[in-house]
Amino acid sequence: MGRAAVTDHLKDAASGASIGAGATAAVDCATDPVGSLVDMFVNIVQGGRIAKGQCPALRPVFLKPHGVAAGRFRIRPDLPEDLKVGLFAGTEYPAWVRFSSDTLPTISDYKTTLGIGIKLFDTPIPKIFGAPTETTFDIILQNFDVFFVNTARDMCEFTRAGVINGDYGPYLEAHPETARMLDEMAKPVASCLGSDYWSGVPFAYGPGRFVKYKLEAAIDADPLPERPADPTYLAADLEARLRAGEASFRFMVQFRTDPALMPLDEATVRWDEALSPPVHVADLILPAQDITIRGQPAYGENLSMNIWRVTADHTPQGSIAEARRDVYAASADQRRNANGVALGEPSVPRPLVQVAPAVDSVVVRAAVHPGIGVARIGDAAEAWYIGPEVVGPVPEAPGFYRDETGAIKRQAAQFRIYGYNAAGQVVRELTAENADITWTVHPANKKAAWYQFQAALDIPDAVTMTVPRRNPDVPFADRGSLVIDPGPRSISGVSVSGGPEHAFDTGRFKDVVVPLGEIRTDAAGRLIFLGGRGVSASPSGAPVYRPEDPNSFNNANDWYDDISDGPVTAAVTIDGRPLPVDPAWVVVAPPNYAPDIISWRTLHDLLSDMYIDDGRLPMPEVISFTRDVLPVLSRLSNLQWVNKGFAAMFGKGGPLDFDDPALIDRLAQVPGADGEDPWIELRQVVFNAFRPADTPVNEQRLWPWLYGDAFGSFSKASPGNNLPLSRVREAILRRWVEGHFVDDRARAGPPPATIAQVPLADQPAMLDKAALHYCLADAFHPGCEMTWPMRHGTMYMSLYRLRHRPAGAVEPDYGKTLDQQIALAPGGPVYDQGPGDISRWMALPWQGDTAFCRSGYDIAYDPYLPSFWPARVPNQVLTEEVYDLVTNPDMPRDQRVAAFQTRAGWLRALTGSVAEVMDEMIAHFGAMGIVEARPGVDGDPDLPAVMYVETLAGGRLKQAAEQVARLRLAAGPRNLSRAERAGWASEEQLAAFRSIRVRHTDD
Repeated sequence: MGRAAVTDHLKDAASGASIGAGATAAVDCATDPVGSLVDMFVNIVQGGRIAKGQCPALRPVFLKPHGVAAGRFRIRPDLPEDLKVGLFAGTEYPAWVRFSSDTLPTISDYKTTLGIGIKLFDTPIPKIFGAPTETTFDIILQNFDVFFVNTARDMCEFTRAGVINGDYGPYLEAHPETARMLDEMAKPVASCLGSDYWSGVPFAYGPGRFVKYKLEAAIDADPLPERPADPTYLAADLEARLRAGEASFRFMVQFRTDPALMPLDEATVRWDEALSPPVHVADLILPAQDITIRGQPAYGENLSMNIWRVTADHTPQGSIAEARRDVYAASADQRRNANGVALGEPSVPRPLVQVAPAVDSVVVRAAVHPGIGVARIGDAAEAWYIGPEVVGPVPEAPGFYRDETGAIKRQAAQFRIYGYNAAGQVVRELTAENADITWTVHPANKKAAWYQFQAALDIPDAVTMTVPRRNPDVPFADRGSLVIDPGPRSISGVSVSGGPEHAFDTGRFKDVVVPLGEIRTDAAGRLIFLGGRGVSASPSGAPVYRPEDPNSFNNANDWYDDISDGPVTAAVTIDGRPLPVDPAWVVVAPPNYAPDIISWRTLHDLLSDMYIDDGRLPMPEVISFTRDVLPVLSRLSNLQWVNKGFAAMFGKGGPLDFDDPALIDRLAQVPGADGEDPWIELRQVVFNAFRPADTPVNEQRLWPWLYGDAFGSFSKASPGNNLPLSRVREAILRRWVEGHFVDDRARAGPPPATIAQVPLADQPAMLDKAALHYCLADAFHPGCEMTWPMRHGTMYMSLYRLRHRPAGAVEPDYGKTLDQQIALAPGGPVYDQGPGDISRWMALPWQGDTAFCRSGYDIAYDPYLPSFWPARVPNQVLTEEVYDLVTNPDMPRDQRVAAFQTRAGWLRALTGSVAEVMDEMIAHFGAMGIVEARPGVDGDPDLPAVMYVETLAGGRLKQAAEQVARLRLAAGPRNLSRAERAGWASEEQLAAFRSIRVRHTDD
């Protein structure tokens, strides 16, 4: 435990207690070392702590517990007959095991001496200590093979130096060997289950034989390069490892073969294992369990361990052992009496039961979840659906996202309220059945009154950028007419299906009423928010894009759309008692045209990395292959369904198919205990293929093949043109490459399909994650759902919960132009938020950005790569016609495999100039294809078992394209697009055509 720990440990009680209070002041180590040790440890140290109010009373030594576990002590069945002595003549015994450190609970686990106390049940009798009929048998060991003093007298004198004299210094100076050993004992340990333990003192092993005990760990715990931040990290590690699976130790006995070199009463002398190798006689097995379950920690702490609670065959040897008998017995009685626990040992072990943990059921506060909910627009007249509430829902059937007319359903954002107790634990979901709830929502659209979006203002490239207001000709006094703000609406009760009082239909853009959706409740009183229907227009008929002003792209003057966002609050009372409620936010976004495709980096990923960078969340202590590594890889393959370049490299049959179980098996293989690591080079190659965080160069060939925030607005040489790893992901992947990770795929199991399948305590976090899991983090130019301010910690009141502007507070006027300094200033627009403040940074109207954030703008590099937002806005897709061919078993296989490589441009029906394409998207966004899951081909190495196929709306896309073509022909040949002049070009021709449509340029 180290010199400093010894001093703090034994002096803390004595310093505050009178030596004469219940103690014998005349400590006599020469004539009565054992009695003197009882006085000092029990009366002064333990009694002093109790006198100062320690509650519950603790042991005088090894008083910091790490955990108590149930187990089995199994004698080896092949044990030779001459070793079947006493305890070891049996077969198996129930066991309870206590792990602890010989230090104060307030001191860190780091560099403390570990102890393990083992209590066995149903063991032979009679015992030489306690009641002869006691059936328990105790074994006590520590993670150091010798003691730091030889005899009971030595221990008495050492203890007197600190407890009575108040200064260990003189004793340690006179006994350098003790000082050296104490320093050796202060060694860092990574895990209680990965450490070896020794008995220190010898024991009889039948007549005439003596042994020392050793407990060898079956695992090697990771080394500790530095002091862990958690002062109780050993308890956390023990809990995590036993939750994950079984642990075991080998129980060894080392026979005394040379009495001269293996004394019985010189506890500092090591018994050389070269002279007498330990013999494996039994195994201690700890099954998987929750060591924090109700009652288990208290049960273990109330047990008493004494090395003399054994049969005569195993009598302890030496004066140190004699002292431990009396000290441990007296301290156990004093501790139990102080705590009101009956004396004596249990005769029957506590069973390993899964008791529900005790919960404080008093709700003292509540919170709305998800903290940020996401609704999506649709052009369906009535139909809608609730957005994902888990991250792995079962894919819907093809056609689910459209109504019977082929229109796209609106995605509703559903909000729930959870009640928390004083400890911050989830008690229950609060519904209309157990609480009175009134919801209030206040959405708004401030796009037209805000500043232009030209680029993310927080990136280095934008340091000199200045952006003007949209609609700059509208005077300041009239700019309120550009804000669509219907005001707040409230709702309460169950199954309220809306109505005029619940519709956000009074907001206006100038003189035009622009509905922003409505609110409802479900049968439990949960809130359902539905956004707009995708209406974008100009009251004056102004062009959506003016070629003479490239900055008019995404910034159409005299235009509005019905995107919105705003606060979600709730007033909650239980039995008339009002509760404080953490509010939420709702954001309305464009449709999700690929509902089951996950972006390479989600908005939840981005916020989690930001919180880790800011210190709000800890860096993962153990790198999980399933949680931390596999998504970074598998999502590259996931993008094969929305981008042809990703399909070629990462798709089925591609060079790096991260859905291939054989490849994943290699990448998930943990290095062996012997250091063998056959796949480290493969991991390194994969890691090197990613674009580093904070890269100073622009290299298109590195992964992921996605654009960064600077693309389209700054120099082609900008490092921000392509997306890098975050610093957090880079650090995680580097640890994976180095082999410091766990392959936990077998423990992962299938994800929950519904929120009802998620444990109650985990439901709030799942709701928070699911809403953001289907949102994009990149590229913020400006983005699909939300944009660059979301990556700033100043925006949040707590994890995944936006900071609300106080009621009545007025946002300052930032002037006619906005720059980086103003945008990022304390208290500026990237701080607390009001209705419409999230969506105001987005494109106006949104359809233009959706139609033009494509892929492969630099055809000299690749017609399909890099890409902008393929997970939400596809680039190239597997059409229904091709899917029918690929899955037709009557077709020749080589033709089917070749057909599978074919992809069609998702935007193939939208042609013409920038303004024309934007007009087409505004008019026909609901006719665009939706990529949905369909059965593929089972058992084929080149064709996936599940395919994601573009579903069209019953010919609506084709009809829309034909209508546009007729209008163009009527206007004359000069207005035909290049693609139309090519006669509805091939896919390659269309890709080349798209590639020259660089953002902010005309056709």
